[in-house]
Amino acid sequence: MLRRMGLDPQEVRLPDHLDGLDGLIIPGGESTTIVRLMCSSGLLEPLRTLARDGFPIWGTCAGMILLAKRLDETGMPALQAMDITVRRNAFGRQVDSFETDVPIPALGGDPFHAVFIRAPIIEEVGPAVEVLARLADRTPVAAREGRLLATAFHPELTPDTRLHRFFLDRFVAGR
Repeated sequence: MLRRMGLDPQEVRLPDHLDGLDGLIIPGGESTTIVRLMCSSGLLEPLRTLARDGFPIWGTCAGMILLAKRLDETGMPALQAMDITVRRNAFGRQVDSFETDVPIPALGGDPFHAVFIRAPIIEEVGPAVEVLARLADRTPVAAREGRLLATAFHPELTPDTRLHRFFLDRFVAGR
């Protein structure tokens, strides 16, 4: 998505890959595996420090799980950065994945077409957390706290660049 927007993103696999970045997007995937890789590569503590120091970080799906301070009984918190409680795989198994249009007032315009793949949900938010989007049943699926952004869905799987632009303009620009 960032390449389609004319940017040159850098993959981060080791702590020294963090040098010179303006922001970080932690993608979806399998959160337990991502945490294991963060630990084995030495990334976990540097990422915790960046998040604590106000570095712009966006977590999508598994990335949202990694940002959470609290998880349901199925996982251990990783970065412990964002004052949210997350329930992993809240909608069920892979076959229960779905797409739906979600209003995100901060983006303006039409609802965002969101792709949920074994998606988590936000069960609780702390006082400094702003919920940005909810499903029709009022379940929070996007939130921000300071320069941290979390989405339960995969915006990179759509042609809509509004969330990426929102992250870049509101969180990364002027750092």
